[in-house]
Parts: sequence; C-alpha cells; structure tokens
Amino acid sequence: MQIYGDSNSGNCLKVKWVCDKLALPYRWIEIDTRKGETRTPQFLKMNGAGQVPTIEFDDGRTLAQSNAIIRYLARDSALVPRDAFAVAKMDEWLFWEQYSHEPYIAVCRFQLVYLGKDVSELDPEKVRRGYAALDRMEAHLAAVSFFAGDEVSLADVSLLAYTRLAHEGGFDLGRYAAIRRWIAEAEAYLGLSAAR
Repeated sequence: MQIYGDSNSGNCLKVKWVCDKLALPYRWIEIDTRKGETRTPQFLKMNGAGQVPTIEFDDGRTLAQSNAIIRYLARDSALVPRDAFAVAKMDEWLFWEQYSHEPYIAVCRFQLVYLGKDVSELDPEKVRRGYAALDRMEAHLAAVSFFAGDEVSLADVSLLAYTRLAHEGGFDLGRYAAIRRWIAEAEAYLGLSAAR
C-alpha cells in the first residue's frame, strides 16, 4: 500500500506508527499540504476531501481519516483489545480525540509552529479547551495505565500523536505527571524517540 502523508502531521504519523509496529509493508509518499498538493486533480480523485493521510491499496481502493485507517490496519492485532467493551472504550477515545482534543492541541501547535504566531495570539478559548482535554486525560491516566485498559491500544496511538507535542502548541505539560508517564511508555512501546 501507499501512504500519502505529511510527516509533520500527527494524524499522518499515527498511520506510519501502526504500520511500523505491525510490520506492515508500505511506501510513504510525502505530501506538502501547504503547497496545495492535496488539491491536485489526481489527489482529489483518491480523496475528495483533499486531506492527508490517505492510503491506497494495491487493488486501487483508498481510505482516509487517520483513525479509520488505523482502525482498519490494526483490526486483527494486539492494538485492538479482545474484549468487546474494551474495544468500545477504545473507540470512545478515538472519537473524543478528533472532536475534543485535536481541534485545540493540534491547532494551537499549527498556529505557533507553521503560521509563526506568538503564544499571545492564540485564541484563549482554544487554549482553555486544550487544557480541559489535558485535564481529562490526566484524571483518566492517574487511575489506569493506558486509555482502554492495561495494554497500549489504538486509543493511545491516536492520543499520543499530538499530546507528545503539546508543548509546541504552548501547552505546559509540567503539571501532568500521569500524562508524562504515559507518553514515555507509549513512545517506548511504539519504538519512538522521545519528543523534544
């Protein structure tokens, strides 16, 4: 399969990490979203939304949306719990990540790192909601090792992508001991170097 992705995007890296962890063969095709490479007729034919990541299988089928992709790729692996309720909890966190985490943590990072804004220019509501997401994660991880149980699941992969880089969005992880512990353990499980 071919993965069309931007290696600066946590959503794209989720797919790469799952493939690497599960030793799934793929070819990475770097897409520069800021140069409009997702808006070409060829790309829009694969993904009408014009977004990365997008994967294309050898038979020509395509799949988009990071959490849908990793859910499909890891369907028969240890990254998906065996217990049906644990799977539902994993999915709960996958949906929450895209609705209540990524729009704040990742967007603030994008504005600082890629748009060159100063922290003082960030939307205070996005910052507030980003900290609310981190607070919820901290409370959960203070009681459990990982998001869907005792083992790393896709929920952890999904939430790790932008949480490990939250500091680049102006978020201070200093007061989040459980999150910092979880980041280190999830990075080690996935074979990632520690985020700087």
